[in-house]
Amino acid sequence: MVVIGPGGVGKGTLARRAVERDPGLTLSRSWTTRPPRAGEHGDEYVFVDRETFERAVDDGYFLEWAQFQGNLYGTPRPNLGGGGDVLLEIEAQGAEQVRHEFPDAVIILVRAPSLSELEERLRARGDPEGHVQRRLASTATELSDGERLATHVVINDDVERATDEILSILEAVRRERRAVDEGLT
Repeated sequence: MVVIGPGGVGKGTLARRAVERDPGLTLSRSWTTRPPRAGEHGDEYVFVDRETFERAVDDGYFLEWAQFQGNLYGTPRPNLGGGGDVLLEIEAQGAEQVRHEFPDAVIILVRAPSLSELEERLRARGDPEGHVQRRLASTATELSDGERLATHVVINDDVERATDEILSILEAVRRERRAVDEGLT
């Protein structure tokens, strides 16, 4: 399952909540070349330099990777042999690569209730003004790309309600998978 959306919509918060509430769900930990933000504890990403990241790309380590806002982001190929489900929290560019490799991937676009709410959330993170403006400028494209790719859209107007909705989507996918495995479809 893939969660996408513009910066500030709360996709990271929703992904963490979903993983906390569902023991069969694991959050993939992406790599990035960007520096940690104020308030990040270092477990949000694997923070690496550009050379290390590019070596991993050359080695085929990533399921998807993209350059976004001048930094590189990538998701390591998940170990699918361990059972359970893997949740990817990535950008639309990466979701397109996942969709190419896994055409049936479930992709959830997370949206803020409004553009003004999104702007408030970006500012509350403490990002520099230039970063906030670049994020806001890219929002329309990210939402357009996300709408094209998404199999589901979740409005993050309330963290618990939106988390419930994501977990309901996951449970529907699991029911469908069980039905296929049991030959019921």
